[in-house]
Amino acid sequence: MAKTQVNKLLSDCCGASRWVTGMLARRPFKSRAVVLSAADEIWRALDPADWREAFSHHPRIGEQKSAMPQSERSSTWAAGEQSGIERAPEDVRTELAAANREYERRFGHTYIVFATGKSAEEMLALARERLRNDPDVELRVAAEEQRKITGLRLDKLLAKGR
Repeated sequence: MAKTQVNKLLSDCCGASRWVTGMLARRPFKSRAVVLSAADEIWRALDPADWREAFSHHPRIGEQKSAMPQSERSSTWAAGEQSGIERAPEDVRTELAAANREYERRFGHTYIVFATGKSAEEMLALARERLRNDPDVELRVAAEEQRKITGLRLDKLLAKGR
């Protein structure tokens, strides 16, 4: 597969350009396990600016658009990951939107949560809990959530290639 194609696929998994560059530099990968291990290793070597870059590629929980443009694949993945929002009552959606805004004011970036399998109520409770975090602690919590999201997306990408 051409480097530009792989770049696009990796960018769909994680919006941090240094992460994508690191992954491209490690090609070719010998196995799924090696890909996932490299993804984690590279992510953990990045700095807060890289993490924030990745965060900017995510829509707010309950919304469709992110600060940065998303591919169709990335938008579809985000919608699927946040599918717990679809069944939420309107009052929970409203409270989640307010929590998103409060989170961004407090921490300066989008609320990042590994949403797969979580209900809107769970995501709201987590947002409220995390709003009590110190900004440095929360940045690391969000980075870990992003790492998990990236792993899930890579897994989806690799499963599709089978």
